[in-house]
Amino acid sequence: MHVRAQHRIVQRLMASCVLCRRVPRLRYLPGLRKGFTQAQHVPVKQEEEMDDLEVKKEVLQHQEAFPQGRYKLYYNPSSYHPSLWNSATPCSQTDNDEDEQCLSTLAPSFWQQSNHYSVSCSRHLSSSTNTLLDLAFNKGPEPEGPSLSRYCRKTTPPDVKVDTRAFLKCRPEYAFMTLDLTQRPHPIEWQEALAVLKKVTVLKGSMKPSDVSQFLVELSHLHLDKMPLVRSDQRFIMLLRYSVEHLRLFTLFQLLEVLQSFVWLDMPSAHTVLGLYEAELNRRVNQMNLHQLLFAADLWRCIGRQVPQFLRHLYDFVRLNLGQMEVPELVQLLYITGESRQCSKNLIHPLEQLLMRHLQQLYPEEVGAVCLGLFKSQTSISEGAVTRIIDKAHSFVEEMSDFAIVNVLKFMRFSYLYHKMWLQAMSQEIPRRAHRMGVQGLMHVALACSALHYCNDNILLAIAERIPSLVPYCRSKDSCKLLWAFGTLGFLPAQSPSFYPSLTESLRRRKAEFQRYPEHLLTGLLGLAFVSQFPEDLIALALSPAFVNMALKSTQLELKKDLFTLDEAVAQELPQWTGPRLSGKLREEVVEMLWKFAQSDVCQKPEVLEAESALQDLLGGEKFVLKRMILPHTRSIDLEVHLDSTGQPIPVNPASHTAAQSQDNSSFKNPSHQGWENMNVEVSLTEELLTQLINTKKPTEPLTPSPTVKPVSLHRVEPGEDGRLFDMGLNMTSDIIETLCKSRIEAAAPQDSKRSVKLAIQVCNRNHYCYQSQRLLGLHAMKRRQLKLAGYRVVELNHQEWFPMLRKSRVEKLAHLHCKIYNSL
Repeated sequence: MHVRAQHRIVQRLMASCVLCRRVPRLRYLPGLRKGFTQAQHVPVKQEEEMDDLEVKKEVLQHQEAFPQGRYKLYYNPSSYHPSLWNSATPCSQTDNDEDEQCLSTLAPSFWQQSNHYSVSCSRHLSSSTNTLLDLAFNKGPEPEGPSLSRYCRKTTPPDVKVDTRAFLKCRPEYAFMTLDLTQRPHPIEWQEALAVLKKVTVLKGSMKPSDVSQFLVELSHLHLDKMPLVRSDQRFIMLLRYSVEHLRLFTLFQLLEVLQSFVWLDMPSAHTVLGLYEAELNRRVNQMNLHQLLFAADLWRCIGRQVPQFLRHLYDFVRLNLGQMEVPELVQLLYITGESRQCSKNLIHPLEQLLMRHLQQLYPEEVGAVCLGLFKSQTSISEGAVTRIIDKAHSFVEEMSDFAIVNVLKFMRFSYLYHKMWLQAMSQEIPRRAHRMGVQGLMHVALACSALHYCNDNILLAIAERIPSLVPYCRSKDSCKLLWAFGTLGFLPAQSPSFYPSLTESLRRRKAEFQRYPEHLLTGLLGLAFVSQFPEDLIALALSPAFVNMALKSTQLELKKDLFTLDEAVAQELPQWTGPRLSGKLREEVVEMLWKFAQSDVCQKPEVLEAESALQDLLGGEKFVLKRMILPHTRSIDLEVHLDSTGQPIPVNPASHTAAQSQDNSSFKNPSHQGWENMNVEVSLTEELLTQLINTKKPTEPLTPSPTVKPVSLHRVEPGEDGRLFDMGLNMTSDIIETLCKSRIEAAAPQDSKRSVKLAIQVCNRNHYCYQSQRLLGLHAMKRRQLKLAGYRVVELNHQEWFPMLRKSRVEKLAHLHCKIYNSL
């Protein structure tokens, strides 16, 4: 009876071997044609006969008495079936990731950290003694969640396919150091996979390292749809266990072969077994050459697992062997640094030199890959190097893919480089390509334009017309960053009536995502507020106590300022608002934080200090000028001045007013003259100064006094033969001083506050405007709008006028300020 049973087992196993013969043995890895010797070729018929003999011997061995060794396995279902939450957690949702695939490794849970995947067993182990393993897999099936690698690769809407590794097709040399994800192994049938799993059950601990690696490779040929079934099969887990036992017995070729099979098996990146393989590869780095190191790093990237220690070994090897770095090695290394979000500081300068040396040899897609790698790894190189890279991209911009163009724009956004020729090319390329681009690519184009303050209506209109049709594919991140970018650039709703409503509706449909990414909702709502759009239902959500508490606790980002800006913008522009508001305590805390920063930064800038000092001289003292944040939520300061109905200043600075009372009354005979008494008042009165004084046209035209500023002692003078009005120094008489300062201030005179005019004098710099434009950026346009709602008149000291004025005499500065203030009336 025993002999018959044994004969039936041999027959069944032989039948399973027949099925397995259709799966060829993997004789070499595509990515390792160098560094390994291919296995000697064996004829198929001879190979089959050897397989049959091996199986017969192994089956007979397993009929003998089983040893008493025990296998210890800490089973954690979450290691094999990560939830969508855990899979998505490491994916970047910030500006630096902004955007990108996966930022960091899935952190193992507490119990995984304390219970490492450990093995203490004999090589021979029967299923009857493996009680713990049986109990683990007798449980009901776990829901299969998407793996991290699959989640991270799904970065575009289904109607737009983007090959993020297209640069690998530029040169055949990449095959020696990368895995071509587009060339999946020829699939096997499910029955063939079952036969392999059955062999695992029969062979158990008698498997050799070559058997383990072969079985994993064969199973990795299964169709992708069947992979969840394999990964949840207890025989597969048993095979993984034996692979761990053989880790140190694997040849380097077999180790990388197994790691490659894990890519095709779509193993979850947080799987505990992968940590052991990572440790083993770290142990063997000294045995690996450059191509093997790059290939292993690429496999980890394909799996989606971050391996910082292994990469440090790679970077150290590269730094010591720069002579081995040619174009494909350099591009692949930069790709790896980008995907791992790290680059060794000691390697940045050598890489920059290599890049400049090989720059002219790069193909269009390689330039895109280089830019993306530098952007994702946040690697700063010199401005000259950045300019040369963009020059190279511009030289063949029409040949670049949409993906490569977007990568160049990302790198420019990170480097804050304004490349005029490239951006001019984008004003042609983006409208031509927008109809075929995906939502994420368009979002990054808009984000780059907003970061560079580059407002081009051709680009913005092309994106705005395309986006409504892509809204179903928008993540909350995409919608909110598009709203932010367009709002920052001052793109008005009337320019594309469907743009803002479609994205706002997208936010409503994705409210659930804001529980995980509250910063996205605030980003989108602020972008809408910049263009005076206030969706009240979403604002009520963002300012609700529950959301505010969650936002302040559940993210590493500082969201207090964003919440405060939104809250105050609503208060200014929606006076009828009865919805939730931030607590008074939180508002006071943020105001104090913002003012403290402003005092140490903006308030100390030379252009601000000079304007404040000159205004005090012009108006009669410190008490007439108050430097403060009139609207703290706009995060910038103002010089506040109040004038009565006759144009005379009213004290607004109580602190300085108290100090002024102790001064001698004689000092107030004419406060306007205080700043002039100790000055050298001889000044060249040029046409430019005179034009400012009387607000005339060009000097060659008839001079006409400004209707708002009537000169007292200055009379029209016909130009001489050379066209100049004055060519000599002029002593500033009291009449001219009176004209410049105009106002005669009586400090003790009562003022009619009801008829006073409140001025908000703003010292602007170029970062308040779109590039080479007078169009204000969103935040500053919102501030101007809200200052007017608060009853202020805005007096702008434009950077193009005020900054050159800093190099001129005091009198010319006072004349300029005088005209600015009184012309505003």
